[in-house]
Amino acid sequence: MGRHSLPDPQREGGSDPRPRARRRKVALATVLVLTVAGGTAVAVQSGLLSFGSSCRKDAVRLKLAASPDMAPALRAAAGKARDENITSDGQCLNISVTAQESYKFADTLKSGKHPDVQVWVPDSELWVNQVTSAADSDATEATSAGNVASTPVGVAMVPAAAKSLGWPKKTYTWLDLAGATLQDDSLRLGAADPARSATGLLALTQLSTAAAKVKGGDTQAAAMMKTLSQRISDTDSQVLDTLPRDSSGTEQGNPKRNQALVLSEQSAFAYNGSDGGGSLDLFYPKDGSPRLDYPYNLVDRERLTTDESRAAIRFMTFLSQPAQQRLMEKYGFRTDDEDAPKAVVAKAGGSSPQPYAVAPAEPASDAALQEALGTWTITVQSARITTVVDASSSMSEPVPGTGQSRMDVTKASLLQALATFTPEDEIGLWEFSTKLDGDKDYRVLVPTERLGDRVGSGTQRDRLSAAFGSLKPVPNGATGLYDTTLAAYKAATSSYTDGKFNALVILTDGVNQDPGSISRTTLLKELRQLASPERPVPLIMIAVGPEADKEEARQIAEATGGSGHEVSNPAQIQSVILQAIVAAGAAGASADSG
Repeated sequence: MGRHSLPDPQREGGSDPRPRARRRKVALATVLVLTVAGGTAVAVQSGLLSFGSSCRKDAVRLKLAASPDMAPALRAAAGKARDENITSDGQCLNISVTAQESYKFADTLKSGKHPDVQVWVPDSELWVNQVTSAADSDATEATSAGNVASTPVGVAMVPAAAKSLGWPKKTYTWLDLAGATLQDDSLRLGAADPARSATGLLALTQLSTAAAKVKGGDTQAAAMMKTLSQRISDTDSQVLDTLPRDSSGTEQGNPKRNQALVLSEQSAFAYNGSDGGGSLDLFYPKDGSPRLDYPYNLVDRERLTTDESRAAIRFMTFLSQPAQQRLMEKYGFRTDDEDAPKAVVAKAGGSSPQPYAVAPAEPASDAALQEALGTWTITVQSARITTVVDASSSMSEPVPGTGQSRMDVTKASLLQALATFTPEDEIGLWEFSTKLDGDKDYRVLVPTERLGDRVGSGTQRDRLSAAFGSLKPVPNGATGLYDTTLAAYKAATSSYTDGKFNALVILTDGVNQDPGSISRTTLLKELRQLASPERPVPLIMIAVGPEADKEEARQIAEATGGSGHEVSNPAQIQSVILQAIVAAGAAGASADSG
């Protein structure tokens, strides 16, 4: 996943037996610039690298969209380029910079729209990767050309709260910090929405990854997310508004005010240097501070004119020069992964022995980010999901390299997914083959009910765990896909619950094999009639193994506003379910805002 690198944990002397993360300057290397621009000789001859004191009559005009925290620095740099008559091919650069939330601009590109912008600098490469990996092949291209700057993410606190935790001498892991703030009612922790904030998502991923390494960590992480969700702001700028306005007892004791925030170093720097005289102390968790990395991207490169493309690269080379690197530090950013500018750290509220100078380690993976966001989505919004599992005889086929059958691996993956849901979520289980219940191809094993509800001597969760564990392929059973899909979707839509994320998940390793069932044409027609934008129940269909039809799964799912997926190994089911839930939730949010 991109370059939002995480620092290595702080170590006491000695050499590190692990390979160090590759050091890099955040600015684009000159060799890459010349390659993108068309070669060294062409660049020099054309004046790409020249600092002309005069310009042609017409300047090259570029529009640059940047995350709100980076926009002021880039606006200042653009002004310097204009004042110093910086040229590309003899033409001056006229660059206008607008602040745009990174998640909104990413959504625009993912939708295939072509914004009137030539350069995009979001706060994290995770947004670029979202665009690149968008299921819709019509997504507008964003081509990375290096990084402008970086800033680590930590936990900022008002001085009294920080001192109560032993700042700056005492250091904490992410789990320790979250636990300390969430267990103390007087030490409230706020954050920006991980679905809209790279700062929030990177910190959440750190928490989730750390929790996965301890016994009972999944439950602990879910509990922390649930508590944190009550103090979420839409954006990074809005989360700062939740701090106490002054040191009075009224403000400090206001239950709507937070004493601690998940915040970037640059945001703490800007807050502490604001006219309001803000004062925050910054904890850098010792298990690593993820970093915002501000990638510089050409938007829809094929649509750019030669002048625009070359001018965009010219501005990037300008940003890489020492004077502009110092400008970035003036605005609170870092420009070298090996150097933590002490003036920036001090103004942001950092102090030794907080591990603010630890070098970045390997970045979080796509899978880790996706799982953290999926877990967050289903944790903060209660879900109502019915899972329908193929029990045909082909599920007894072995999964290469595992020594287990498709059904065995499917059960394990479903049990992992079940652990991420909270007691408020409603989950049910069906199985299907052919003629399982009289003429019906399906059978309800566990009705869709609240996981925390008591059922006999246990809970709905206990009942589901046992049912997942007892799933077995039906000897000689075929795949009754169409009738099952329609029946399950009718049940899901008829039991729709307001205020919850409603969905139907169907897993199959084959195509419909019931000659007496409805046709695919009829199935698609009826699903479209049942689907309702006002009461959305997306169907998430997962095709497992080589015999399944990915294209058919996609068609069936999309008839409901859902999504079809293909996995070669059933162990991927858990992450696919989370990914699909996030995508469906994002689509619903987009529809609501539209």
